[in-house]
Amino acid sequence: MESSNKTKITVKDCGPIRIEGDFELYDGTGKLFAVGDKKAISICRCAHSANQPFCDGSHKACGFDSKVNADNLIK
Repeated sequence: MESSNKTKITVKDCGPIRIEGDFELYDGTGKLFAVGDKKAISICRCAHSANQPFCDGSHKACGFDSKVNADNLIK
């Protein structure tokens, strides 16, 4: 990562969203998830994780297929 004060978010092909750096994670009601002082977590995209919203590797077994690239910009 370029700077320690930036958060890096990476959408992995056929896998999770990886968040690295300084961050806080909240649910839809505004309640803070207890991630402690972790500097990296992976968020599930396949919806099969038994530990939502965190990735547990289930995308590998369920055949989750999603390729994402920076050309898919919001217009």
